[in-house]
Parts: sequence; structure tokens; C-alpha cells
Amino acid sequence: MDQRTPARALAALLLATGLTTGCAGGGGGVHGEPGAAGLRDPYFPRLGNGGYDVRHYALTLGYDPAADRLDGTAEITARATRTLSAFNLDLAGLTVTGATVDGTPAAVHRAGNELTLRPDGDLEQGATFRAVIRYSGTPRAVTGSDGTREGWIRTRDGAVALGQPTGSMTWFPGNHHPSDKATYTVTVTVPDGVEAVSNGELRQRRSVNGRTTFVWRSTEPMASYLATLAVGRYAVTSSRTPSGLPVYSAARGATPLLARVAELLEWEEEYFGPYPFSSTGAIVDPTVQVGYALETQNRPVYTKGTLTPEFVVHELAHQWYGNSVSPRSWRDMWLNEGFATYAEWLYAEDYQGVPVRRSFERAYARDDNWAFPPALPPTADHISDDPVYGGGAMVLHKVRQAVGDDTFFGVVRGWAARHRHGNASTDDFTRYVEEESGRDLTEVWDTWLYGGERPPEP
Repeated sequence: MDQRTPARALAALLLATGLTTGCAGGGGGVHGEPGAAGLRDPYFPRLGNGGYDVRHYALTLGYDPAADRLDGTAEITARATRTLSAFNLDLAGLTVTGATVDGTPAAVHRAGNELTLRPDGDLEQGATFRAVIRYSGTPRAVTGSDGTREGWIRTRDGAVALGQPTGSMTWFPGNHHPSDKATYTVTVTVPDGVEAVSNGELRQRRSVNGRTTFVWRSTEPMASYLATLAVGRYAVTSSRTPSGLPVYSAARGATPLLARVAELLEWEEEYFGPYPFSSTGAIVDPTVQVGYALETQNRPVYTKGTLTPEFVVHELAHQWYGNSVSPRSWRDMWLNEGFATYAEWLYAEDYQGVPVRRSFERAYARDDNWAFPPALPPTADHISDDPVYGGGAMVLHKVRQAVGDDTFFGVVRGWAARHRHGNASTDDFTRYVEEESGRDLTEVWDTWLYGGERPPEP
């Protein structure tokens, strides 16, 4: 996400209410235990669910922009990590009309954003199962305490779905915590003349009886907060980078900067290593007024006022740091934003003649960057505040000064390769840096990553 984005509290979602649906299925003879309703994230303890690991989401959606109605079927393939008598999914607002587990009707219960499915029998530990949930209604945006919005954002002829940190639960049920990544197939039917753009690659487009269906496939694992869907009258462009990587973008209005996506991506590969996904591109919609851009996987979303070179560099850097290497919990946000902000500093040096040292000095001088340690935001409302961005980038620069350029950039590339398409924590990072550099960096971590005050800077 762009460094100027304030955090968006989960409170609005947690206060949302849901309707209890009818029940089906007997559930007799079960001896397992219910999965946990929440993964005890330090900032969002009710987010995500325990007892299973999602492998694939197959979302089949029909959206009518005129009526703002979404009809959906979510087919979720998962593996039970313990014997389950029931399990939970996160879903906000929409009405569930029925569910099955392995083809048999399941009892369904709603309590706020918690959707509980109770299958007809136990799901044995280690077993793969398939849950199908049918739902519909009017998806909604969620407004945080600071006035920023996420979730399903309506536009004049469609909508854009923005998920960080919790908004994806407003348009599909899932295990909505970044630690449970999965592959996706998103099939979307909309009126003819309207585009539907999601993550991954467009595998099929077909029109029948005045409606067009788009099939998108993401073969690399993705955290659900990075999933997106943009529906509207966009101009679509397709091309390839010099190395052959597909570039697919959808935009409203004149967007000459999109021609630089391939150039900037290949420039970032020189620093960060091979690009971790099978396509790239952008969604540009200046009618969306949310105040931030978002690093949605493969295809970042740029909203009003955010299509600038710095934003593009920032969101592309997230494809390595945040998207491929995703946070283990929301406490690890500085790893996402510190790397993306440091990419802006590298861009300023290579393209604008501003040394990284000067960018560091400017960040050091800003009082806002010292409100709290980068690795210890005080509450969920602060996970996207300045210390996570500018403070996180300063941590990286102090590492660079401590270990030297060759080792530092080896660490930068190696970190992205070591945890490619996985999750990692702050402890994983500090341990990795010390192992690769052979240096004890306790002073750097204590002072710059966890320290509560601005240190004297020579």
C-alpha cells in the first residue's frame, strides 16, 4: 500500500451483523472439535480461522452494476489440520442461502462476520475437503475510524474490491488472514460492454445473451487481502515486457505512465531478483476516491491521484515484499512497507539523482516517523502509519550500513528467494540477516526496529 495511507480499523467489520440461515444436515456421530474462530493475530484476533488450510478458492460470481447485486458461489478446497466437527469462515454482510461439504448439505450459522459450517460428519485430520457456499446481496464498503474505505467500493458503472487489511470478506467467504495463502479461480459474469478484471491471467472470455463471462486464474499462492475484482467500462491493453512477461492493464482515461510498468519492473528485478509472478499490469480508476493505491497481486490498483512513478515503484516492489513473501501476522507489516519505501529511495537515486542517504536523512528528520517502533504499532489503527513505512525503510538502510552494499543486496534478493510464495515474520528476517551477514546486529534491531526514541544520528 502507498506510504501515505492511514490504517483502517477492523472495528467496523467486527460490528457488522449477519443473519442466521436455515440449517440442513444432521451432524450426528461427530467426535471432532470445532475449528477456532480466529487465529489470535496480535492486531486482529478474530480474523482468519483455525483447523484447516485453504488450498484453492473457486469463486463464481454474477454482478449487476445497475442493481449493485452480487450473486456468488464459493467453492473452497482445504485440508483439515485437525479432526473437525465444524469450521468457520469470515464473511461480512452478504446473505448465505446454503452450503455443502463434500457434496452433502451442511448446517450453517451466522454470528456477525463468523460463518460456521457443520458438516454431516467429522473431517478427519489430514483430509482434503470441499466446501461450497452460496451467497448473495449488496456488497459494501467499510469505513474505518479515520474515514478511509476498503471492501467493495462502488463506481459509476461498477465496483472495485480493495482488501487490505480485512475488506475481502465483504465479497467472498474465506479464511481471511495473510498466513493462509491459496490459489484462485475467479469467474465473473457481467453485462456486455463492461470489463471484469481480477488477479492472475485471463483464461477465458465469452459472451452469451447480452452477458460476458471472464475467467481469471491465479496459479501462485495469494493472501486474500491481495485479491481484487474491478468491474467497469475500462480500456484494456495487453502487451509483454522485453523478457516476454504478459502485461494486462485496465484503465479509465489517459494513462501514459502505464507504458513504464515494464521498464520499472525490470529495473526492480536488478535489485530484488526474478519477478515472482507469471504476469503483471495495473488497474487504474481515478473515480475511486480512497486516498491510496493497493498492491493487489499481479495487478496493483491505482485510485484518484496515485498514478505516479513513486506509487508504481512502491506497489511493484510489494510483488516481492508483501505479496510473494507475505507477513506471518499483521505485526510484520513493516517488512512489506519498509521494503517498498526503500524501493522508492532507490528509484529517487537512480532516476532523480537523490542519494539514498538523503532520503534516509529526510525520513530521520520527520517527527511522524518516530511515533512508535516500526515493528511495534500500538494498535490495529496504526499498522499503516508513518513509522511502518519511513521507519521500516530506515531499518533497512541501517542494515545496509552495517553489513555493506554487497552483503545487503545479497540479503535483499536472498530473502525474497528464501520465502518465495510463503510467509515470514520479523524474527525470521532478523535471524536471516544475521546468518547471511555473519554479523550480530542486536544494536540495529534494538535501536531502529524496536527502539522507542529517535537515536542520535551522526
